[in-house]
Amino acid sequence: PDIFILVDESHRTQFGSFSARMRLMFPHACYLGFTGTPLLKKEKNNFTKFGDLVEPHYSITQAVEDGAVVPLLYEGRHVEMTQNKKAVDLWFERHTQGLTKEQKADLKRKYARAEMLNKADQVIYMRAFDISEHFRSNWQGTGFKAQLVAPNKVSALQYNAYLDEIGMVSSAVVISPPDMREGYEETDDETTDEVVKFWQKMMKRYGSEEEYTKQLINQFKHGSEPEILIVVDKLLTGFDAPRNTVLYLCRVLREHTLLQAIARVNRLYDGKEFGFIVDYASVLGELDEALTMYSAFEGFDESDLVGTLTSINSEIEKLPGRYSDLWDLFKTVKHSHDEEAYEVLLADDELREEFYSRLSEFGKTLSIALSSEKFLFETDEKTLSRYKTDLRKFQSLKASAKLRYAEAINYRDYEPKIKKLLDTHIQASEVVQLNEPVNIFDDKMFDQVKEEQGIYQTGKTTASKADTIAHATKKVITEKMGEDPHFYEKFSKLIQQAIEDFRAKRISDLDYLTKVVDIRNKVVDKVHDDIPDQLAGREDAMAYYGVLKPFLEQSICRGSATVPAQVLESAAADTAIAVHDILRKHEKVHFWDDEDAQKQAVNEIDDYLYDELKTAKGIELSLDQMDSIIEKVLQVAKHRSLR
Repeated sequence: PDIFILVDESHRTQFGSFSARMRLMFPHACYLGFTGTPLLKKEKNNFTKFGDLVEPHYSITQAVEDGAVVPLLYEGRHVEMTQNKKAVDLWFERHTQGLTKEQKADLKRKYARAEMLNKADQVIYMRAFDISEHFRSNWQGTGFKAQLVAPNKVSALQYNAYLDEIGMVSSAVVISPPDMREGYEETDDETTDEVVKFWQKMMKRYGSEEEYTKQLINQFKHGSEPEILIVVDKLLTGFDAPRNTVLYLCRVLREHTLLQAIARVNRLYDGKEFGFIVDYASVLGELDEALTMYSAFEGFDESDLVGTLTSINSEIEKLPGRYSDLWDLFKTVKHSHDEEAYEVLLADDELREEFYSRLSEFGKTLSIALSSEKFLFETDEKTLSRYKTDLRKFQSLKASAKLRYAEAINYRDYEPKIKKLLDTHIQASEVVQLNEPVNIFDDKMFDQVKEEQGIYQTGKTTASKADTIAHATKKVITEKMGEDPHFYEKFSKLIQQAIEDFRAKRISDLDYLTKVVDIRNKVVDKVHDDIPDQLAGREDAMAYYGVLKPFLEQSICRGSATVPAQVLESAAADTAIAVHDILRKHEKVHFWDDEDAQKQAVNEIDDYLYDELKTAKGIELSLDQMDSIIEKVLQVAKHRSLR
């Protein structure tokens, strides 16, 4: 065929009059059908209109493995418990940790409001209350958003009103016009006055349906509010908002509609590892059977649904193992309360990285568990407390280790879900703050470390303070090595030797601290012990001297006699000054992007090396040596220009 026709959503668009007319117009075309959702069994029979299925088909499991989408975790929730005082008390006990007495009292007052409503409204209010608390506790402030699926427009407005009344989260409603049917609405619905009034209000505010929908979607995608978008049918298909992470199902959905709806929260986003389906409508119950055992999916083949949804319980089941894996790293520590022993063990870079990784996995899994109603109700208080206490302990250890070993703070240290977990389940006064590494050039901060003042007042040991100074100094040396290799290489060896001597117990804690403080002071003050007098006050020339001297020390004069050390030092110093003057002469804006300007400077330095060192002073340098000198000098000069 000469014509290829690509048909999207082909499971539902190829069986009407439009399709028939298209095939009449292009009877010999090659039709390729695409669908992003599994096919119902009955659709597979119809799908033969396109010919055989191209195998292997791209499964949901494969998409997750490829990182094209995030996996989905499912939780069924039940909140109709207003008459069960014990359940209510336990709910408040587990959900209000971290809140003040006033906040707890306010929450209970709002909860009691449900008893004043009729049965139908009570269900909506209780769900709205649970959704508010669930989102507040687990997602608010993380940058992630949620979508709520209501049965019809009237209930969508009720959910919005109750969410506003409860006041924990912000929400907005996106629906179609009153005369357009959505969800379970009947055409003779008697309660449409509220919908008409709402619609008139939206049209007055936005001017048109298109603008109303467009602006709310834009706010949801890019703004801080609304946090929850309430819909009926609209935006259940073809709506991509990567921040959308939680889907609250308050309506029964089936087959393709359900598959399309849950896909709203599987898009990729920074820090997003799962999408969450929270089911208040008992669509899939506890998800403890094969998906096709539920009426919502009974028309599909089970093999086509593999990987679509996973019970949140399957992730929670990993929690004890990840908790044990974390503790396993410290099995050699004899006393569990010996903080210094934990920190010393983490001196090993690879072990420290593994610790960060396992702590992150444990924290994220605990966060998922604490968002689950079933986990909160079925886990005893002692176990919950242990998990939270140890998370706080290890987060504190991480902060101490990062400070002690001069590690930069990166995005992973502020994973939104971990931060939310700490903010929600650990008292504000107990939340561990990660501090940037010590700036050894800041004398005030340096004194704080030595004297344990300010943010570093943590009762640390002498060894801990010494390690903090040593690794902060080592970090600076590494960062500045290119600016003056000779100077920083010397102190790099000294600081490493001090660290190794302490680890091997060849020096005491106090000696270690004294040594690293002395090294730090010399690095900060740029103390040169072996620089000729003529270089005093010439920092750039000092750096070039450090490059030149080793080359000159290897050279011999004509007649095979070694050049006296004093002559070499003087020659190296004079050459360093000359190189500095040459580079200053050719200095210009964007010098390092101008090859011609660099060549002129290189030629002049080359002439100096040949005329003044090789010829006049009799220092034998090969052409290769001169090339190496020039290359290294330029590298140092470039590093210094970027300071």
